[in-house]
Formats: sequence, C-alpha cells, structure tokens
Amino acid sequence: MSNDTLFQEALTHFPGGVSSPVRAFRAVGGTPKFFRKAWGSRFEDEEGRRYVDLCMSWGPLILGHAVPEIISAAVEAMQEGLTFGAPSRRELALARRIKSMVPFLDKMRFVSSGTEAVMSALRAARGYTKRERILKFDGCYHGHSDAMLVKAGSGLVTFGEPSSAGVPRGFADLTTVISLDDLEALEATFDKLGHELAAAIIEPIPANNGLLVQDTTFLRRLRELCNAYGVVLIFDEVISGFRVAPGGAAELLGITPDLVTYGKIIGGGMPVGLYGGRKDIMAVISPDGPVYQAGTLSGNPVAMAAGLATLERLTPNVYRSLDQKGAQWAAAFEKMPGLHVPRVGSLLWPLFQPGVKRADRVESGAIARFNKMHGLLLKEGVYLPPSGYEVAFLSAAHGDEELAHVERAIGVVAAALKNED
Repeated sequence: MSNDTLFQEALTHFPGGVSSPVRAFRAVGGTPKFFRKAWGSRFEDEEGRRYVDLCMSWGPLILGHAVPEIISAAVEAMQEGLTFGAPSRRELALARRIKSMVPFLDKMRFVSSGTEAVMSALRAARGYTKRERILKFDGCYHGHSDAMLVKAGSGLVTFGEPSSAGVPRGFADLTTVISLDDLEALEATFDKLGHELAAAIIEPIPANNGLLVQDTTFLRRLRELCNAYGVVLIFDEVISGFRVAPGGAAELLGITPDLVTYGKIIGGGMPVGLYGGRKDIMAVISPDGPVYQAGTLSGNPVAMAAGLATLERLTPNVYRSLDQKGAQWAAAFEKMPGLHVPRVGSLLWPLFQPGVKRADRVESGAIARFNKMHGLLLKEGVYLPPSGYEVAFLSAAHGDEELAHVERAIGVVAAALKNED
C-alpha cells in the first residue's frame, strides 16, 4: 500500500495524521513515510523503498535497529509477563547498571517517558525547596507538560508566556525563561529571583532546537548560582544521557547536577524514563515523603530488560567508535556547499549557518535550505529527521557502506541545489 494512501487514512484517525507532530512532515513538506521494518542503520517503508536512517527513533537506538541481543532480552522478559504493576528483579538490575555509569545518582525512580521524568523532577524540586518558581532556557525542550511549554517574555527578566494553547496563564507566571549563552541574563535572573527559584532546568547539551553547544563557562556559572541560592539544578539528559559518554553530559562536562532526567537509550527502544539524583531531594518522593508520583507501567519488565541489554553493550570501544563516526559523517555532510555540522559525539546538526548557540539566532533561510535538502536526500534513500531544528543520530550500526551511500547522495543533492540557485 502506498504511503499516500496510508496517510490519507491516518488523517481520519489522528490529529495531523500522526501520533507526534513532527512526524507529519509539515516542516519539510511531502508525505510522511510509513515504515514496516528496520535493521541495523536502515529501514524500509510500506512501498519497499529503503533508507539509511539518521533519525534512529529520535535517539534511543544507539546500537541500531533490531539488535538481536536486545530483542532476545525483551522476548525473554515478555515470556515471563508483559507487566506486573509490582516490583521485579529487572528494575534492580537496570538500576545497578545505571548507578555504575552515573556515580552521583543516589536514588532514582523509573517512569514511562522523558516528559513524565521532567514533570516529576520539577515536582520533587518544588517539594524539597518549598518554592514554586522554575527557571528554564529558550531553546531547551523538556517535554510537553504545562510548566515547560513556556517561552521567554519580552524583557531581560520577565514572566514566561505560554507557547501552546491550553497552557494556563498561571503555569507561565511561575516559569521564567531566559536565553542560552547569555551570562548577563543569567546573573540578573538570580539576582532578582534567586530566592524564589525551586529549580533551574537545562539540557546541558541542548539538542531539541538544534544542537546549541554551550560554553562550559555558562554552565559552570549556572551551577555556582544554584549552589549560592539553594536552587535545585536539573540536567535534562533524555537525549544526551548515555549518548555522549557513559555518564552523559554530566561526565563529559565535569558538572554534577542535583537531579537528572533520562529516557530514550535506557529503554533500548521501549518506552521508559527516569529521574533521580541526591538522596536528600529524592527523600521527598512518596511513599518516603509528601511529593506524590506514581505510574502503572513504571519499571515495566520488558523495558527494563531492553534497557539493560543496551547499556551492557555500551563499552569504551563503542563510545570511541561513535565519536570517530561522528567526525567522519560530519565531514561528509560538510562537503555540501554552505552546510555546517555542529557535533557532540554521535549527535549531528546539519545547518546552513555557522556558529549558532541560541535558538533565537537560527535564520529562517537556513531552515528553508535544509527543507530543500531533506526532500532531495529522501529521494536518494537518506532519511534525516523531518525538521531543520532536529538533530541527526548515529548508531554503532552505521558503517562504511552507509557512509558511502550518504556521500554519493550528498554529491547528487549538492548539484541539484546548485542548479536551483
């Protein structure tokens, strides 16, 4: 059945025909691809066309699609029961493995998504500090809970503004939003509001509005200010966790947060999230403390098994290989005239604009150029995330054959773009 036919039916079932907005291809144009199977670094759509996948389910598949050992672990768990709604030994096994990779993680709680992890971490911070205000940074995405769908106001230090319909004004009033890479705004915010802040939440490697790599000076100053004002520093490592280093961005940057959120890789392709950190903060979580949080599928044994099978295979050699691949693939993309590729390990951001560290500095022309490139690469069997604001992901399964395929495609597309100019 054709992608067009499937999408027309999908439009009768789902808003925009999709279960998550970016999948609708509204940003890049065209019809979404419906995929029927995947292996390694490739997948095949319902029309039988095959693609090199540079989205990799938005990050969880660091080892590739359909890794036999991960599937075997999940199947073994399924044969013992899909869900218990009760403790299982697999939760303990995954928790031990995570603690071995993230030494500062005293206690943790498994949930079912990154959004849920962030929402819960913020509630824990408010319960611990007995304060209500949250600080976040423009260009960092923390899921779709009401308090996080807030954009910056018009002044240096202002109340936030709802960035989605349906978000009550009151949530925005308790969220302050400032720009990344702006020490003046950071200092002014803590000077004015520091004693009101329960938490400051940031992607230490912002990778949801492009790859906005920050100067460590900015991040270290944020850590210092949180210490000075008794503010809980939350690192949202749903993307960077276990991707850029065994201990995520916290290890790579040498900065320890008070709480951290994870997702994606720790589920090995299954839905999962986690929040955790200092034991004195986590002590406020029910049933030990007064902050309520619960979930029917939290600690799901199948997700625990898939996550453990993934983390057990993330050896130092895998991380070294991913970093080397990242450099090779970035260099290949940069053969496209005018294309720049900021990179951290196996995270890449193809953008027709250099040196961007803030979301408000991304030029519309750069995104329009990406949109053209996206459609042309798709015709050549290369699947990039369908938005110029999203990063590309490499996996251990991306090899020389796939790189050669992409390099050929880039040559074809570069020629086509030149003819359009």
